[in-house]
Amino acid sequence: MDIPVYLIAGFLDAGKTNFINGILQDGFASEEKTLLICCEEGEEEYNAKALDNVFTVTVEEQEELTQEYLKKLEKLYKPKQVIVEYNGMWMIEPLYREILPANWILYQIMTLVDANTFEMYVKNMGQLMMEKITNADMLIFNRCDETLRKALRARNLRMVNRRADIYLENRDGTSEEYVTEDMAPFDLSKDIIEIPDDDFGVWYVDVMDNPDRYEGKTVSFKAIMCHSKKFKGVHCPGRFAMVCCEKDMQFLGIVCVGDGLDDYKNHDWVSIKATVKKEKNNAYKGVGPVLHVVAIGPSEKPAQEVVSF
Repeated sequence: MDIPVYLIAGFLDAGKTNFINGILQDGFASEEKTLLICCEEGEEEYNAKALDNVFTVTVEEQEELTQEYLKKLEKLYKPKQVIVEYNGMWMIEPLYREILPANWILYQIMTLVDANTFEMYVKNMGQLMMEKITNADMLIFNRCDETLRKALRARNLRMVNRRADIYLENRDGTSEEYVTEDMAPFDLSKDIIEIPDDDFGVWYVDVMDNPDRYEGKTVSFKAIMCHSKKFKGVHCPGRFAMVCCEKDMQFLGIVCVGDGLDDYKNHDWVSIKATVKKEKNNAYKGVGPVLHVVAIGPSEKPAQEVVSF
């Protein structure tokens, strides 16, 4: 029998225990026998009144968290679902690649972040912090105020994780979505939208998330030519981006069609002016922004070849 696993990630004092208390009080475990595995003990404690139908175990050392141990817990408690309050200093990837039993299905990763300490953790433990964010299905920044909300949105965290639902939770308990309708990062009223070299990543995320916003618009930008090996005849010029460190390098390519693209080899720098259309393309496995070339020519490298965030 498959057992869904809900992983609650984040550093100490990020609000994980309070979040778990909240979902338990809302009836998360009211009908299904639940196993709660605590891998980190902070100042907050689980609310005893919310622990009906919940069996709680504590794992103090990462070495204790083995597949054999989890199977023993399954046999002992026979849970229908599992919540893991994960230690912020442990990497998530080994858990889902090597430790979880085959029938323990990682259903959702929810990462909580204290907005007040986010920048400090990024600076001092960037890889650990970004791993929590890139793996998240839901990302909650709590204890926000107006200044922190503005700073977080300026960071363009959609670049780090485009699939996650991101929420900003305020000190008064209210919450709002990270992405707002008026968050267009460029002046869309211009005849030609010039994409500054340093803002290519910002534009890439926005056009991928909101292709309707750019439908029929003409854009101009510099990029590295890339001819797809996987999809025959597909051109996808773009830029390399570094999310938090060199290990997180990725290529941001966007489908492009039209005359002149074949004149350039892979890795050539080009200047492209193109009209954006929302179309179906195999490279997107569905619908996405396709750039129809108006003009293309060789270009010098920008001062910063790699896009950073």
